[in-house]
Amino acid sequence: MREGEIDLVARHDRTLVFCEVKTRRGDRFGTPAEAVTYPKQVRLRRLALKWLAESGERADVLRFDVASVRPDGRGSWVVDVLEAAF
Repeated sequence: MREGEIDLVARHDRTLVFCEVKTRRGDRFGTPAEAVTYPKQVRLRRLALKWLAESGERADVLRFDVASVRPDGRGSWVVDVLEAAF
């Protein structure tokens, strides 16, 4: 979409989950989750509504999660998911 992108859309029972994925190599500029600022949240909500209208999908509940991805220092990555982040 020209207005932005939705990283991940998933269904969990009757809940439709929109997940923003943020990656950081370090915390110098904050954690990955901290990069999902209020303006970004507003944009993601708007994109989710547009996606729903275009896809025809329906859900009883919408949820917005944030997945934080960062290196573990041993060559792998750690993924933490904050459910219902906003």
